[in-house]
Amino acid sequence: MKKVLVLKSSILAEHSQSNLLSDYFIQQLNAEITTRDLVKQPLPYFTSDAAAATRGEPATEEQKKLLALSNELVAEIKNSDVIVINAPMYNFSVPAQLKSYFDYIARSGVTFQYTAEGPEGLVKGKKAIVILTTGGLHKDKSTDLVKVYVQTFLGFIGITDVEFVYAEALGFGPEAVEKAQQSAKAELDRLAKEL
Repeated sequence: MKKVLVLKSSILAEHSQSNLLSDYFIQQLNAEITTRDLVKQPLPYFTSDAAAATRGEPATEEQKKLLALSNELVAEIKNSDVIVINAPMYNFSVPAQLKSYFDYIARSGVTFQYTAEGPEGLVKGKKAIVILTTGGLHKDKSTDLVKVYVQTFLGFIGITDVEFVYAEALGFGPEAVEKAQQSAKAELDRLAKEL
């Protein structure tokens, strides 16, 4: 049975389109599901203590706690076969909660390493499905910055099998929301059959 990690980052809780879509998707799967809601269980802000903890030897009790948290997050992603990432666009980027998550798992020698040929990701053999929601229309345009950022980050840590499912124009009213949801659900149905 596949292990699926779902990362929720929307501040809108039950009103979140990305949360609704990831909930719909996991209902289609026969898998072991782990959900980490980065809003309901926020990570500590990534400070100099967090950087010291994850990039070297932790010296204080606070740094040891932050390293333990990072180790837990890394183990969770490494133990998963599929990672479902909710990535709503907030002001042309990902939510701060998702950015903090990425900061905590980007660890030299753990999730990536530098080689003579350049960086090499160490989180291999995973599939990522990114549910990208936007109020406007950004897909394949110069403003499609969430896709560029998330794909770059995932590739950096070794996850290169990445599929993006868009739900766009969510700020255009109820009809647009319904159309976006139906289109995204059709894509998610296809992906569920492939897993």
